[in-house]
Amino acid sequence: MSDPNKQSSQISSEDELEELLTRPSEALIGFVTQIASPLVILGAGGKMGPTLALLAKRAAEAARHSLQIIAISRFSDATARRSLEEAGIETCDCDLLKDDLSALPNTRNVIYLVGLKFGTLQNPSLTWVMNTLVPARVASRYWNSRIVALSTANAYPLSDVKRAGAVETDPLTPLGEYGNAAVARERIFEYYSRENKTEIALLRLHYAVELRYGILVDIARMVHAGKEIPLENGYFSCIWQGDANETILRSLALTSIPASAWNLCRPEVFSVRNVALRFGELFGKRPQFTGAPAGTALLSNPTKLCSKLGTPSVTLDTMVEWIAAWVKQGGRNLEKPTHFEVRDGNY
Repeated sequence: MSDPNKQSSQISSEDELEELLTRPSEALIGFVTQIASPLVILGAGGKMGPTLALLAKRAAEAARHSLQIIAISRFSDATARRSLEEAGIETCDCDLLKDDLSALPNTRNVIYLVGLKFGTLQNPSLTWVMNTLVPARVASRYWNSRIVALSTANAYPLSDVKRAGAVETDPLTPLGEYGNAAVARERIFEYYSRENKTEIALLRLHYAVELRYGILVDIARMVHAGKEIPLENGYFSCIWQGDANETILRSLALTSIPASAWNLCRPEVFSVRNVALRFGELFGKRPQFTGAPAGTALLSNPTKLCSKLGTPSVTLDTMVEWIAAWVKQGGRNLEKPTHFEVRDGNY
């Protein structure tokens, strides 16, 4: 992918951040003309949904392609919904677990962003319901569409850090109820893909990052506050949220029967210690560490996806510099920690 963000060295406001996250690349502008109206985005009110919808809208406008975009969610964040509507994106309030899905618009193109992770330890039944019954209902409703469904790298077990990360053909034998519920979500989509001849792509996302949340933000804030950084889970994979959103949209071209799986992250394996030390340099502070890296970590290898759609444009160095400047200036945080230190799969 070409980098639409090269000229940005520092992001000073949320307006600038939103503009950057929704700035389409030439590759996406070229691809969006292949998407017929309407584009339906399910779970559009979450952390990634609003910027994904706006990215699709801006790409269509740049391509002079008339694309109706319908963002569907319970929309607990009224501000996000208002911003989407002001941008010319239609919104629809729907509880995908309980409401009548037959009332949803027909479409050839569906982006599925629904899922539940945090709180699983306290209420595992809700996690299983959201990650199994909702996919079944959606796959039944949109059996004649092509569906890009967001999954998670938590479907994998921990892997040897000497590898480049888990690949799509590795066994899905994760730790913890969330990871197993995520595997169940994939299996349900796979079943309906085979049963109804539905074209589906499953994207196993690994740590999307922007300036207000993500594993890099968690590490940066710990360094800045002088908190000890746990090193046992010493390595990780991640991707800039703008790159993740672009890839999700372009993956409509990768749907297949039966459903295909794709790892979604940057191709490098990153070190928690090294990233913390770099933040320390930028903050003028000495990071504090506890523990030592284990020989395993939750890692993904995205070679398969990168070979189709290119390497994500925003590098680790760029993300770190943007985040360091944001944290130093007191930029807003969503207060949604990743709990990257967790190794037993309990979230």
